Amino acid sequence: MITIPKILIEKAKELEDKVGLKYPELKPLASQCFLNTIETTVQKLEDGSYFVITGDIPAMWLRDSAAQLKPYIKYADQDPELKDILRSVIAKHAFYVNFDPYSNAFNASAGERMFRDDTNFKHALIWERKYEVDSLCASLYLSYEYYELTKDNSIFTPEFHKMIETIYKTFSLEQDHQLNSQYYFNRGNCPKSDTLANFGKGRPVNHTGMTWSGFRPSDDACTFGYLIPSNMMAVVAMRYAAKMAECGFNDLQLSQKCLSLSESIDDGIQTYGIYDHYKYGKIYAYETDGFGNYNLMDDANSPSLLSIPYIGYKPIDDKLYQNTRRFILSEDNPYYFSGKVASGIGSPHTPHKYIWHISLVMQILTSDNAEEINKCFDMLSRTHNGTNFMHEGFHADDPSKYSRPWFAWANTLFAQMLESIT
Repeated sequence: MITIPKILIEKAKELEDKVGLKYPELKPLASQCFLNTIETTVQKLEDGSYFVITGDIPAMWLRDSAAQLKPYIKYADQDPELKDILRSVIAKHAFYVNFDPYSNAFNASAGERMFRDDTNFKHALIWERKYEVDSLCASLYLSYEYYELTKDNSIFTPEFHKMIETIYKTFSLEQDHQLNSQYYFNRGNCPKSDTLANFGKGRPVNHTGMTWSGFRPSDDACTFGYLIPSNMMAVVAMRYAAKMAECGFNDLQLSQKCLSLSESIDDGIQTYGIYDHYKYGKIYAYETDGFGNYNLMDDANSPSLLSIPYIGYKPIDDKLYQNTRRFILSEDNPYYFSGKVASGIGSPHTPHKYIWHISLVMQILTSDNAEEINKCFDMLSRTHNGTNFMHEGFHADDPSKYSRPWFAWANTLFAQMLESIT
């Protein structure tokens, strides 16, 4: 691994002390969750660049790596070594996106570790080629937040400019997936959720202005191709792309194209992505095909409907969000589980009645209700099974049953939440 930047060690200790005063039961988790990404998942490669694995899987997900590093960005200007790491990972994102915008996870070098799926492009650098809109959004979020906090123009390289163009072109092309896209994905001997229907092209969709996604942030296949939370993230990401195209490259034409695409996707969400529920009023659907079919649910992984304020699409007090939030935090959401030790959102990606720590953390980050926040804190403190780390999912009746004991994204999101609360 690497030498931990001093600023992160200092901030971990500060966080531990603050949490100890306000939430003493969570004090043992604070420092080690905050440092988990930098201690265990950031690797320095032979060429001097940095690579971020997701934890117990030795590949770099674009989405996960961006989320894992997010809590560290605010300290970049206080430590040159940390700044180098972040700058290097941003450059690696640009390289990977330009190499193949349809891949969600990559190897550090061309090797044998990869899924040998049937798809229209293969390379040993690719760990997995599940096309996920939020993966490309994550690269723009990471870069924009870093630039906004540091004003470090050095990230704006020709490769970075090409990344903005690549993401714009990919999202635009996938606005009409059936007519324009060459992408397909087939995986054999697997659950249905691990591959795409219709000979790998996904179920038919209408042209809506939204951009098509093959897979969800959980890496499960979409039921319907317009994944609303990921399209919401794309609306914000393309605004970020527009600002960086202008500030970093003075490319006003590309900036305007990104803004126009953002508006088109947003119009599609508002026109096709809202469902009039008999019980909750108008709510956002999780997925739609644009033909009037809706998947009403939420998945624990972010972007999710729960995370709408967190990703910057709508504020917490937005009426449509609040309607949606009441639905997804109820048992009308098929992946909301209640048990003896906890209640919260899980995922079809994990077993029945498994609640995700990420969803409990996100519930805190998107709430302004003290009672709700304290209830979630209590559940977090009682469900890590004495490990002092977050997990992927745990059983609502028995937290000794859990998945992925080493899941860095869950740990750093938890630490980020603690920083925002204390």
